[in-house]
Amino acid sequence: MAPKTLAPKTRKEMIAETRGKLIAAGRHAFATKGYAEASMDDFTAEAGLTRGALYHHFGDKKGLLHAVILQIDEEMSERLNAIVSEAGTQWDGFIDECVAYMNMALEPEIRRIMLLDGPAVLGDPAQWPSQNACLRATTASLQRLIDEGTIRAVPPEATARLINGATLSAALWIAGAEDPATVSKQAVDAFLAMVQGLLRKSVDA
Repeated sequence: MAPKTLAPKTRKEMIAETRGKLIAAGRHAFATKGYAEASMDDFTAEAGLTRGALYHHFGDKKGLLHAVILQIDEEMSERLNAIVSEAGTQWDGFIDECVAYMNMALEPEIRRIMLLDGPAVLGDPAQWPSQNACLRATTASLQRLIDEGTIRAVPPEATARLINGATLSAALWIAGAEDPATVSKQAVDAFLAMVQGLLRKSVDA
């Protein structure tokens, strides 16, 4: 019996494969060398592609960084969603998610790409499109906590903006610190003390 021959890749599959190789190469270079030191040759040599392919798919190094950040951001969201799903209560899930996000600033790849080089090249991360999704998710989480009576009836969107701002600021602080581990503990301790004021029991006690 003759072996089966693989069907030729479609144009869509070839495009996805090329983009995937370039993103993987860029991600490795940005994580190990940093944005400023990473070169076009680093991306193309590792991916086995030409500069023309890089320009075609991403425009320039900045465009490639943006694509890498989108990929890492999606992975971070998946990890945080998994943490929330494993929590025993809505409140525990909310707190665990916030703390985990801040502590991700300790991870070398996230620290360098998402929190140091990303803002330096792409601007204030609070204005990145992904923050809109984060704001909606945090607002929805707070509304559920209000509905179940766990927290006070605070304005959910306003509170979500304050909480997201606090966790992002903490992550940036941790990433830029000389002693990230110590700063992370301080940030988490302060955050936990702050959000305890949302709990209804703290008012009713």
